[in-house]
Amino acid sequence: MKRLLFTGDSVVEAINIENLAPRAGEVLLQMKASGVCGSDLKNFRAPKSEKPEISDLKVPGHEPVGVVAELGSNVGGLSIGDKVMMHHYTGCLKCSMCLIGYTQMCLVAHEVYGSTAHGGHQEYMVVPAYTCIPIPEGLDFIAAAACSCGTGTAFHAVKRLDPKGLDTVAIFGQGPVGLSATMFAAQLGARVIAVDVSKYRLDLARELGANEVIDSSSDNAEEVIRELTQGEGAECTLDATGIPEVRIQAVDSAKYWGKVCFVGEGNTTTFDVSAQIIHKQLTILGSWTFSQAGLSEVANFVVQRKSPMDKLITHTYCLDEAQKAYEAFISGETGKVILTI
Repeated sequence: MKRLLFTGDSVVEAINIENLAPRAGEVLLQMKASGVCGSDLKNFRAPKSEKPEISDLKVPGHEPVGVVAELGSNVGGLSIGDKVMMHHYTGCLKCSMCLIGYTQMCLVAHEVYGSTAHGGHQEYMVVPAYTCIPIPEGLDFIAAAACSCGTGTAFHAVKRLDPKGLDTVAIFGQGPVGLSATMFAAQLGARVIAVDVSKYRLDLARELGANEVIDSSSDNAEEVIRELTQGEGAECTLDATGIPEVRIQAVDSAKYWGKVCFVGEGNTTTFDVSAQIIHKQLTILGSWTFSQAGLSEVANFVVQRKSPMDKLITHTYCLDEAQKAYEAFISGETGKVILTI
């Protein structure tokens, strides 16, 4: 069977290994789709000189979707042929976080498939049975892969902001997560202002429901947001970039008593806590992925509300085209990118 590896210096290589077999409590998935995510890029770009031996590399891809091909012993609740998404984490299954389905927040230890354990960029994948979430009727493999991390992350971030129909939501960054947040906030009835530096992605944000777009390479986003909100700012803002100065813009663009959600990872950001947060009575939220039940929730929402995933997912590539897929994604001229298998 074939699997992909990031071998260093932005190179994707395919290798062949012997067929896999599930152990007790595991299932073998025949992979059907695996998403490309911005959080892959640090690993993708890492210098070859910093990479371990090829035998120690982990298969990337943390948005795995497939069909159950083989059952290990002591597996219940799944059958061969079931279509599933994978909640790509393991945990101890006993601590308070695991018991509510947040295995990625396990208080003992957790694995991340696609990072510390082999992920979805391969033809077959062995996973613990409890990580498999049924794909609802009406959701195809490609859309299910998007839901399995980036789009699902955006859904739950927007859900935490809880925008109302009269609210304005400003979303900073229109990569796949930000675009997904734009789509969901619009579907929930909010007025959405999308901010980015890419005309391609701002045009896509409009297609996904943004009422207004701001090119922050030429316009001051905070000033424009205030102009669009009678000088007050947005009820809700969301940062999907992780860029320190953009996080500050998200805070400064929120109105008094507003809510700010940080989704983009990395970096360190410094705030004047009194002036920027306390005196504005802001609620600051951090939102990181979702629970096992949360994966099912976003998938069902997408089906029931007919979310326009065909607009969000702009590029698909087969496994053999993974190098091309990552280069296209890095260009910034894509929405969500999915590998089909």
